[in-house]
Order: sequence, then structure tokens, then C-alpha cells
Amino acid sequence: MLTIAQVNQLDRNEFVDAVGWVFEHSPWVAARAWDARPFADGAALHAAMTQQVRAASRDEQLGLVRAHPDLGARTRMSAASTGEQAGAGLDQLSPDEHHRLQTSNERYRHTFGFPFLFAVRGSTPREVLAALESRLASTPVEEFETALLQVFRIAAFRLEGVVAP
Repeated sequence: MLTIAQVNQLDRNEFVDAVGWVFEHSPWVAARAWDARPFADGAALHAAMTQQVRAASRDEQLGLVRAHPDLGARTRMSAASTGEQAGAGLDQLSPDEHHRLQTSNERYRHTFGFPFLFAVRGSTPREVLAALESRLASTPVEEFETALLQVFRIAAFRLEGVVAP
């Protein structure tokens, strides 16, 4: 774990190595946020990173959203995603629950063109499934915004494990 003072002293490459992974497979977020140093604390670092996502093109934002795996996927994913999903019990679903999750994920991806995103920390599989099924009724504009907000929550949780309070 790094202090914010240590984070502020990192050169751009070291900074990207240290925090570039918190936005799933999108180190460009950290590379762009580096210019906002010094950060007062972890919250300021997170704000600088989310600001870079907000300032990014729609294609870059979509690429970031699409970099996330489907929840409950039994495929290769980043260590962070694997740990987060396991923490929410998504690796221990019954066959029926797994089928329901996969079917809903497919409908969601077909409807919106990107995976369902949900910051699963502290959630149960039942809560994740309920959120997925209710968000299928959203408009594409609403859902894209919700997906970005979930990306920001995921990144905030990940930064808590990198930057000491």
C-alpha cells in the first residue's frame, strides 16, 4: 500500500504501473490523471481519474466499459475482477442461478452493447441478479451513465487497496 505522498512522487510510468489497473484494462485513465498531481488524498486521485473518463471520447468510454467481464463469467479475467466476483459469491452460484445470470447477461449485452456492470462489493448474488434484471428496463442513455457510475465505484474500491487512508 502506498501513501498519497508516495503516489505523488511517482513518475508517469511508475504511477501507471501502480494505479493504471484500477480502471479495467484502461491504463490511459491513470496516464492522463498523472498531470493533476499532487493529489491531496485518495479521493482526490479518484476524482482526477474519473474526470479523465468524463473528458474522454464516447469511444474511449465505451472501450473502458467493454473492458469489464460479464459478471459470473467463467472465463479468464483480471485478478481484481476475479477477487471481486468471488467476494460477492458469484463463483458459487447454483447451476440454475448461473444459467439465470448468463441468460440475463446475454440479454443485457444484446440490448446495450456492453456488459452489465455492478460494483459487487458487499452485495449478494440475489442483489446482483435483481439489479441486472431491473436495469434491463433502462434506456440506452440511462444505462450507459449507470455503467460509468459503476465503473467509478469499482475503481474507488480498488484504489482503497492501493492508497493508504
